[in-house]
Amino acid sequence: MSNLAEVLDLTHRLPTHEEVTNAADAAAVLASARAENGTLVISGSIDKPVGLAAAIADLVIDLLRHIANGDMVTLVPTGAMLTTQQAADILNVSRPYLSKLLKDGDIPFIPIGSHRRVMHKDLMAYKKRRDASREKALDDLAQRGQEFDAA
Repeated sequence: MSNLAEVLDLTHRLPTHEEVTNAADAAAVLASARAENGTLVISGSIDKPVGLAAAIADLVIDLLRHIANGDMVTLVPTGAMLTTQQAADILNVSRPYLSKLLKDGDIPFIPIGSHRRVMHKDLMAYKKRRDASREKALDDLAQRGQEFDAA
């Protein structure tokens, strides 16, 4: 990746203050410019304006809102096959830890030569299970704390 591409890449760095402000302004303008049915019409240098369907407008505005919140952003198609590094980045874990999860069978993978690829849907299913387990553990801990305080 060239230096310019790395500077422009919000998947590996937080947005700058200027980018946060710009994204917030753009999200507000786009949200207010939507038609009653949710579509967003964009006019530019072409002869005819382009209408974005409501679902696409939602995604664009949601993306801008994440950047406006200062988040790093990665767009991943739901049917995508991810490298182990991409999957680790999405889970916010190290690549060796993700490799352990794959080896232990916690997340299915597809071997491609000497490499492994993870389906996005499988990664999100694991993340959902992991998050539910963490939520249950926190609820149990809070319950025990209340029982301890009551005693």
